[in-house]
Amino acid sequence: MSNLSKTFSGQAALAGLNLTIEAGQVHALLGGNGSGKSTFIKILSGYHKPDPGGSVRVAGSELTFGSPESSRSSGCRFVHQDLGLIDTSSVLDNVMFGRGFPRTLATVRSRRARHLAVAMLDRAGLDLDPDALVGALTPAQKTEVAVARALSPASGEEVRLLVLDEPTATLPHDEVDQLLATIRRVSSHQVGVIFVTHRLEEVLRVAHQVTVLRDGRRIASRGMEGLTRSELVHLLVGDELDETQAIAEKLADPADAPVALTARSVSTQTVAPFDLDVRQGEIVGVAGITGSGREAVLGSLFGALKRIDGEVRVKNAPLRPNDPRRSIRAGMVFMPAERRTRGGVLGLSAQENLSLAKVTKHWRFPLMRRTQERRQTAYWFSRLGVRPDDGSTLPLSAFSGGNQQKILLARWLNCEPSVLMVDEPTQGVDIQARARIHEELVGAAKSGTAVLVSSSDVDELVALSHRVLILRAGEVVEILEGSDVTIGNVTRRTLVSTHEEHHEDS
Repeated sequence: MSNLSKTFSGQAALAGLNLTIEAGQVHALLGGNGSGKSTFIKILSGYHKPDPGGSVRVAGSELTFGSPESSRSSGCRFVHQDLGLIDTSSVLDNVMFGRGFPRTLATVRSRRARHLAVAMLDRAGLDLDPDALVGALTPAQKTEVAVARALSPASGEEVRLLVLDEPTATLPHDEVDQLLATIRRVSSHQVGVIFVTHRLEEVLRVAHQVTVLRDGRRIASRGMEGLTRSELVHLLVGDELDETQAIAEKLADPADAPVALTARSVSTQTVAPFDLDVRQGEIVGVAGITGSGREAVLGSLFGALKRIDGEVRVKNAPLRPNDPRRSIRAGMVFMPAERRTRGGVLGLSAQENLSLAKVTKHWRFPLMRRTQERRQTAYWFSRLGVRPDDGSTLPLSAFSGGNQQKILLARWLNCEPSVLMVDEPTQGVDIQARARIHEELVGAAKSGTAVLVSSSDVDELVALSHRVLILRAGEVVEILEGSDVTIGNVTRRTLVSTHEEHHEDS
């Protein structure tokens, strides 16, 4: 890639990018929101045309810009965050959708299709049943199916470059290793891999080369040999942020504070009855692998997921079961993990999304008080560093993932809740947005809010939490606190009980 630039309305999204991706190597691409990663990928895929003067060659063949067909015929393949799989179809069908089914006249050659699909799964090193429904697979397996589909070339084509756009962003901690192994196997077939991620540990484990973008420019491009995590952080943010600072050290021990949230014998279809007290100013983490029940805990407390039994109280006032509106009125708010489907309304403006939880605050019959609403939005944009800072009237869909997350967090912080619950608060966001969101959660706790954080990121839970609930097989099996809240302890306890661990040691 030589001298790639892209300007939108006079604003440079990409500025003179030069980059070489070697066959058989994994090349990590890092950068914050707005750094140019998405623009670069869209140029490669044929979605955007760059400014005049740039060029891209894939295995010696020059890419025709603005042409998805040219991108594909050159050997470029893409796996996006939205995998585009059909849950109700089989693995075989989903893999074959990438290249088309072999036919004789109007008849699908089923045996040939199966042979090709199995070959693609084998090439990626995947041991998956071709007849299994995709909807029954784990998140990592679904991503692997998307990789296999991308590697299934039509007749006469050869896959030379695979671009993975944050493939681990939605994966639980225990499934990341599985996908990283697949990425290594793919590169061993002399396929160049561009690996876009925010998770530095994964870069250190799987990448051969790394390039860092900032404000559309290449800040660094080098081999991984000898590179440390702290050096990667410095390349990403310079001197702006010490990301390794222990956030929990900033919080006082809330042991004597009043209880803000009480849960007794709460159960759902996937979680056995559990009890929980969370004090004002306390941050409690919720940990567990996929299928452990972790994903259902916060939703059941809030009322977004059906509660079979049990009682929830906010400041000793009982909540009506399965009634999110009453929960909000009582001072409990919940930011779900699925920001694009359950968290926000992509077609509404940032300003409207921010106001949704407190519409009555700006409503004076028969109109909304837009001036007050704009002032409120400007305050939160400034406080959370939302970019563009003058984009309050833009639709939520126009913002990067990290900025969408900030806007949705602002919506709930604006409610001044007694209990703030967030599920995967920093999933798929860059390191700066992650730090800003963490600071806001800590700030909420300092102001006396009880905070619950459910996350597949163990580092995040350990950095933030006074206590961590451990879920395994649908049960809250343990609560770690104080010096026991370590990455090793949380990771081990989500996989194996203390008794089993001691038994193995003996």
